[in-house]
Amino acid sequence: MGDVFAELVGQDEPVEMLRRAAAAAARAIAGDPAGAGGMTHAWIFTGPPGSGRATAARVFAAALQCERDGVGCGECHGCHTTLGGTHADVRIVVSEGLSIAVRDMRALVMRAASSPSAGRWQVVIVEDADRLGERASNALLKAVEEPSPRTVFLLCTPSVHPDDISVTIRSRCRVVPLRQAPAAAVAEVLANRDGIDPERAAWAAAAAQGDVDRARQLATDEHARLRREEVLAVPRRLSSIGACFDLAQAMVNSARREAADAVAESDAAEKAALEQALGAGGTGRGATTAMRGSAGQIKELEKRQKSRSTRSQRDALDRSLKDLAGFYRDVLITGLRAPVAVVHADIEQVSAAAAERWSPESVLRRLEAVLACQDAIERNVKPDIALEAMMVTLWRG
Repeated sequence: MGDVFAELVGQDEPVEMLRRAAAAAARAIAGDPAGAGGMTHAWIFTGPPGSGRATAARVFAAALQCERDGVGCGECHGCHTTLGGTHADVRIVVSEGLSIAVRDMRALVMRAASSPSAGRWQVVIVEDADRLGERASNALLKAVEEPSPRTVFLLCTPSVHPDDISVTIRSRCRVVPLRQAPAAAVAEVLANRDGIDPERAAWAAAAAQGDVDRARQLATDEHARLRREEVLAVPRRLSSIGACFDLAQAMVNSARREAADAVAESDAAEKAALEQALGAGGTGRGATTAMRGSAGQIKELEKRQKSRSTRSQRDALDRSLKDLAGFYRDVLITGLRAPVAVVHADIEQVSAAAAERWSPESVLRRLEAVLACQDAIERNVKPDIALEAMMVTLWRG
């Protein structure tokens, strides 16, 4: 595949920082600790949604495990297994639910304290470190404060604000700030690496607002494009207070369907595997007794799956709200004649017409309502309530 850092689109300065650190880490392994000044045991990757925080952590982990002096060649066994998620010394925490459980973090920290089996580094990646509860955060803090010599922690958060990561953990980490990738750079990747038509790639890159994965989805998935069109039609359909509540409910229902489709297959496979492991389908008294005693484990699995579904639903809503915020941003810059490109070029006439009808102040209030809705949902406000409040503000202006 070539250089692993090519996965980071439009992030020249962070890539240079990580290259130097990986090279210093390789020198430390070779027995030259004096040349390892660019390396440290804990890192925080920050940036807006779509900036590639998790991607940056994974490719840095691959470079640390690279068998060719830490260059991140993308061809050796260390790079391949790290990027494929099968490296024995790279552990990844992905929050499928609303938070990361303290028991999971404690188990991970204990395993990370062991020596690396391949002789390089034990790497722990926490993709949603902002979802650490207080107890899970304390478990991680102890490990970050007293790290094993060959253990590296890579944490991903939207920012270093105390709401996203504790101040004490932040003080012990090096921060890698990422930015929203330029649309031109995203379009180039879609066209050259994924073989997407350049015109469609350029449209998808702008609509995705710098998020490579979202841009690829919009360029290749018809259902994703239809959901986006439904969201962008919301401002034109806000004709009454009743319409506000109807559109809020429609957006929630759409997110629920999208979330259900996303987790249905994995949920069914997990439940079938657990039931089989517990003796489902067996005969005789022993099998019957085993299944009766398994109710607690099945209930625990269903609880985790429900939490994952809720997280998936919120992620779907967040994507829709980001599209909606992009529309009001287009209206605002059009009304102010700002010399920047619009996000949703395919409905540029709609945003231009709205800019003629609405004052910049009312557009800004609408944009703030969308951002406030995103924040409310992230803070566990019921989506129905948050969306209804937002819709009323969008209607009234």
